[in-house]
Amino acid sequence: MPYLVRSLILFFLLSPCGAAIADDYPNRPVTVIVPFSAGGPGDVIARILGSAMTATLKQSIVIENVVGAGGTLGTNRVAKAAPDGYTLLLMHVGQATAPALYAKLPFDPVGDFAPIGLVTDVPMILVARPNFPAKDLRDLVTTVRNSGDKITFGNVGLGSASQLCGLMFMSTTDTKLTPIYYKGGGPALNDVIAGHIDVYCDPATGPTPYIQSNTIKGYAITSKKRVATLPDVPTSAEAGVPAFDVTTWYGLYAPRGTPKPVVGQLVSALQTALKDPALVSRFAELSMSPVEPERATPEALQAFLEAETAKWGKIIKAAGISPQ
Repeated sequence: MPYLVRSLILFFLLSPCGAAIADDYPNRPVTVIVPFSAGGPGDVIARILGSAMTATLKQSIVIENVVGAGGTLGTNRVAKAAPDGYTLLLMHVGQATAPALYAKLPFDPVGDFAPIGLVTDVPMILVARPNFPAKDLRDLVTTVRNSGDKITFGNVGLGSASQLCGLMFMSTTDTKLTPIYYKGGGPALNDVIAGHIDVYCDPATGPTPYIQSNTIKGYAITSKKRVATLPDVPTSAEAGVPAFDVTTWYGLYAPRGTPKPVVGQLVSALQTALKDPALVSRFAELSMSPVEPERATPEALQAFLEAETAKWGKIIKAAGISPQ
């Protein structure tokens, strides 16, 4: 969108007429863009959240999957959208890693959005092929360290949760893994089950049933709390590697310049939705939980995004990954 046109839209929305529009918000369906494919964790979360927020907004919420360029295509769509509250973004930790991974982003992940609030932290699980010899996380670290770079690690691509988890593991344990690249989490998980790769790290929603059936080994939940669906899998801290702490968090954003009254209505709808028993139950089935109310705010998301951007920037740089 040309700068002049965007400026005029911003002026109009912040004028008395713009305030009137905000008072009438929402008077038509709201679109939430998920920059990843249908059926993935982000898509599922968006649909559960959208259903719960509809009750407060009194308008339907349409989920649109805009896939491509590691999530930056859909994110850019929202950055360039009219700041009227009718086009939102649900994005994961990739919002924080993008500046370190991409040399020429068409948007500012921190500055071009009006944060609404955090939605959920999805814990990740470090798993291994069923016949991997390590008996626990400490033993796994020792095995990897003694094997040089011979241990293979599933990697779903630049900026993916699996890549970030692998980088965090190597950074906190001073080890080296050999990445094996996949086009999606499903094929990577299948190769762990079949014993074609050694270890893999995935959001809890994927490996849980296979750990429950002893099809693969689960070594650690990479967050501060155990998940109810896997009570016997310890956290990284409990397993002796407290610094190995990584979650795939999700936040809700509007374009920069969205009127404060509109943002306020969206914050209220988000917080109400996160208390909805149906949402809480569905999240629990997926081994996650809604964030606390104090984190579902613009201020909390903005501060968290800035901290995560700094943290991952250092880790990605230390790993020698050059921006693409």
